[in-house]
Amino acid sequence: MATILSGTAVANARSEALFARATELKKSGIVPKLAIVRLGERAEDLSYERGACKRCEKIGILVQKYILPQDAAQDTVLSAIEAINRDRTIHSALLFQPFPAQICGESVLAALDPAKDADGITDSAKAHVFSGHGIGFPPCTAQACMELLHHYGYDLTGKRAVVIGRSMVIGRPVAMLLLQENATVTICHTRTEDMPALCRSADILVAAAGRANMVDSSYVNAHQVVLDVGINIGADGTLVGDVDFAQVEPRVAAITPVPGGVGAVTSTVLAAHVVEAAEGMA
Repeated sequence: MATILSGTAVANARSEALFARATELKKSGIVPKLAIVRLGERAEDLSYERGACKRCEKIGILVQKYILPQDAAQDTVLSAIEAINRDRTIHSALLFQPFPAQICGESVLAALDPAKDADGITDSAKAHVFSGHGIGFPPCTAQACMELLHHYGYDLTGKRAVVIGRSMVIGRPVAMLLLQENATVTICHTRTEDMPALCRSADILVAAAGRANMVDSSYVNAHQVVLDVGINIGADGTLVGDVDFAQVEPRVAAITPVPGGVGAVTSTVLAAHVVEAAEGMA
């Protein structure tokens, strides 16, 4: 049986310190505030939003929502971003992606003040992750993977890490964060040949493909630590990861559950970014 790496335990431990920091800010008249911009009603977005709002409330962070219809015009979205940039009581913003087809995502991301980018989506934040230069935080989910590994005491130096997925939201940034801690990193994607064999060679496997139950027992080995980043809606309407938990859990050393794993830490990392941004504007 694998060790279950509970993200809820990590999130609760971090939340106590964040609550104390938010309380100190309030003593000086600053209430940390997050803006959420969402177009439409995607189930995955709604699930993350609920978790983020719950965590923010627990820590003492206000949330201001900009909920727009799925068919919102480009100018409407840009107006929301401009309002967030101007409002000094808003310290960070979370923009749900991908945007609908009528929205030019590059223009929207370019419009956001990098100092208010809570989720590492601006060019400045990406530059910071990849080169150490620029303003911004790493993407919350990528940082959540690292915080889980740190909390449970895994030393990454010299370890072989395999990341499934090459998106700029999770795959590539988490690979860079692993590399910064001296892991040897391989990124797998849809064109990778014999992906299961590559994954079986890993000490750390990060599944961020966005495909429900894609990773089965053929991808893993007995000493492996598996981080399941996937948030998918199963056929029965429940949340499932990219890893087939029932198949994989008996065959690895440690694994994160879905829900209650990486996602639980992600909302806490988001809250930490809001608090840190508020501290920077104090």
